[in-house]
Amino acid sequence: MNKVEKGTPGYLDYKRKAEIIRTIIYFGIVAAVFFLGYFQTGSRLNMLTVVAVLGCLPASKALVGVIARLPYHSIDQKTVDDIRSKTPHLTVAYDMVITSREKIMPLDCIVISGHNIFGYTHYDKVNTSELAKHISSTLKSNQYSGLTVRVLNEYRPFITRAEGLDHIAAVEKEDTRELEEEVRALILTLSM
Repeated sequence: MNKVEKGTPGYLDYKRKAEIIRTIIYFGIVAAVFFLGYFQTGSRLNMLTVVAVLGCLPASKALVGVIARLPYHSIDQKTVDDIRSKTPHLTVAYDMVITSREKIMPLDCIVISGHNIFGYTHYDKVNTSELAKHISSTLKSNQYSGLTVRVLNEYRPFITRAEGLDHIAAVEKEDTRELEEEVRALILTLSM
């Protein structure tokens, strides 16, 4: 299984598989340690039982990661190809699950052009204004002010705006790539 970087297509599916494998291994080690102690002493009252119980902590943490990621899937390749073909001059990030103190909000794609940030999520239950507000407040608290953040849950308006931003970026030819990469990296830190 090849490693997929955060912010690239396929990241959510890769991370879910990796978390499942890690969880199985952790619980397998816990079971092996417990049974090793049980078969050596003939009783569950031994030191390896304590080690096995303590081993349940990281295994349970890995299981929580699996449960949190389970409902979210990567953006499909056809959509990725469409976005890439229409936004060659923009900074793009895919497959994010943005977390705040109260909510987990999946975000399929985000495009960044200068001071404009547009996101797309196909999940209807996501409150797009709350997600945009959370991203905007995080950017402001990290001294990135003057950025316009908008998240849409309909693909056609999103790709139309992204295409328009790409045309503007192609004509203006401003060198904002460094700022865009910094903003992209900060947004990716919000994602699990």
